[in-house]
Amino acid sequence: MKARMQINVPVSYFKEDKSFVAYTPALDLSSAGKTLKEAEKNIAEAVSIFMEEILAHGTLDEVLSSLGWKKTSKTNEWMPPIFVSHGMLPVTV
Repeated sequence: MKARMQINVPVSYFKEDKSFVAYTPALDLSSAGKTLKEAEKNIAEAVSIFMEEILAHGTLDEVLSSLGWKKTSKTNEWMPPIFVSHGMLPVTV
């Protein structure tokens, strides 16, 4: 039996035309669906596959560290970068 782990991943959802997009900057992954619920299901599956692959390749520490994750000293669990803001930034090009 495989050991299971649970992580909390911040996800942003937005609408693009007739689709819903789910994006997690903590893993730089996105997915989509026709409904918000489908987008949520699809991003959960994408995160699960991503984590399974980096675990299988033995690169969990390397990959998560490169994405800004930190290991807690007390529990030795991985914590994603903390989301602090979301907004529109005017940029002149």
